[in-house]
Amino acid sequence: MQNVYFNHDGNVDDLVSLLLMLQMPDINLTGVGVVGADSFVEPAVSASRKIVDLFGSHSQVKDIAKSNSRPVHQFPTNWRLSSFSFDNFPMLNETGTIKTPEAAKPAHLDMIDKLQNQADKTTLVMTGPLTDLARALQVDSSITDKIDKLFWMGGTMNNQGNVNDPEHDGTAEWNAFWDPEAVKIVWDADIEIQMVGLESTDQVPLTVGLRDRWAKQRRFPALDLIGQGYALVLTFEADSKYYLWDVLTAMSFKYPEIVESKVVTGDVEVDGPAAGRTYLKDGGRKITLVTAAHEDLFYDKIDELLQSAAKPLY
Repeated sequence: MQNVYFNHDGNVDDLVSLLLMLQMPDINLTGVGVVGADSFVEPAVSASRKIVDLFGSHSQVKDIAKSNSRPVHQFPTNWRLSSFSFDNFPMLNETGTIKTPEAAKPAHLDMIDKLQNQADKTTLVMTGPLTDLARALQVDSSITDKIDKLFWMGGTMNNQGNVNDPEHDGTAEWNAFWDPEAVKIVWDADIEIQMVGLESTDQVPLTVGLRDRWAKQRRFPALDLIGQGYALVLTFEADSKYYLWDVLTAMSFKYPEIVESKVVTGDVEVDGPAAGRTYLKDGGRKITLVTAAHEDLFYDKIDELLQSAAKPLY
């Protein structure tokens, strides 16, 4: 049984990733932390709790931890609003109550506890900024001994970022830009890292065909839920392509056959007009970089997991 701790930042792709992880066999999902980066934290935590209530019948998740981490640079507000819409889906609110509690401690301290309380090492999966992990390391650096590997959705190694800010040069990815120093702290720690950057997901865009594929399977409640979720996406990024960045990250730790990767060395800019830029550097930090995805395997595995999800526990 593989121990896994999931830290996400609450947007559609993150919530879909949580839903998928709840269905994965042979993992012990020890905890979930939510940071209000590409979301607003209250509805993102609420939606996460409801998803565990409805689709977590085979999971060991006991609670959801709310992060009190704050940004150096905040995501655009209109990107973050979908967390409210997702939290208000009728499927998640039919019972009118939430059973899965909020954790007693903020997410970075919850992460420490969940790591230290396991006899074996834990795999970290993070689909948002690295701030909670960086803060956890500053409180208790010994947690590196309890981390098997970090799978992170963030950064890019080709200098083609997605930050459009008048004081930025556009080379950074948003999860890294949200808190560049946190990336540096984590990259300087003794943790094995596999990175899904912007360029890692070129084979898995959100397309009309993919939406139709899920629409045809809406008789399965979990697939109906993700279809509704992704219907929100183009409301805030109508002028750009959306890729399944977070879902690829969340799937690749469990199903390595769906991606290809190579070992590179790199570094991160902490401040200035390139703040958050991750880049290749001889002699830099060793990173396993995902270079491609096998889309057919990826989509088939998503369908398989969500078709297997138990009906909601109404």
